[in-house]
Amino acid sequence: MTDPWGLETRTPGSVLLVGCGKLGIRLGERLVAQGSEVTAMRRSAGDMPFPTIEADLRHPLDRELPEFDSVVITLPPSTEGDSIYPPALRGLAKALPTMPERVVFVSSTRVFEGRPGETPLTERDAPKVSSERGGDLVEGEHLAMELFGARIVRPAGIYGPGRDFLIRRVREGAAVDHTRRTNRIHETDLVRLLEAMLRADSAPPLIHAVDREPVLLGDVVAHIASRLGVEPPPHLDPEVGGGTVLEGRLLQEFLGDLEYPTFRAGYDEMIAAL
Repeated sequence: MTDPWGLETRTPGSVLLVGCGKLGIRLGERLVAQGSEVTAMRRSAGDMPFPTIEADLRHPLDRELPEFDSVVITLPPSTEGDSIYPPALRGLAKALPTMPERVVFVSSTRVFEGRPGETPLTERDAPKVSSERGGDLVEGEHLAMELFGARIVRPAGIYGPGRDFLIRRVREGAAVDHTRRTNRIHETDLVRLLEAMLRADSAPPLIHAVDREPVLLGDVVAHIASRLGVEPPPHLDPEVGGGTVLEGRLLQEFLGDLEYPTFRAGYDEMIAAL
């Protein structure tokens, strides 16, 4: 079988993980296990499993960074006013002594929040936002491409071990908008995708991280309730619906079979572990 992406062609030697929360830590541990040298950059080092540069990227960096052949940026949009992306990305570009060979910027499918509907959206569709946070994400994507030639990954709603918000909502019997359209990706498959984006010679310039089954939120909570042995949560009053349907064909072509192709596989495992 031919491999149009050149998977496993690149070997990320030195990798900088900018932001490096739960997702970045899982990616970093996976890379370290396969021989990469991983460094994190975040506000506080805390109890990190690999070397960490402490830096608040809302402010200019006070040092030049080492060279890295790969960078993964997992900074969330700021919730404290001004977007973090302009100072963070410009400061990072200025502090790196050479341009990394591969940069991956993790955005979000929230860039489509202004395009609700049942028509499946693909990587060819233009973003449309309806909030300041969504606008910050679009700005971050553009800056990352302008400054670094970054590849963009847009995850849908991330779930998995430690990301059990919806299970807790169902257990509590909290009201839910059953009519809202949702898209999801298990954290394990997202980590696999980010690693593949570093290792592929011809990684896609933009890819949506979504599983194979866009679904109404009501279907998800009904399934979780049945597995927990409780009543489905009540309907939000009023229900406003909305949400998007995202096509994951490119992800499947690039990554192959997902370990968690639908929400059922992922939530069943999480509930069994409880």
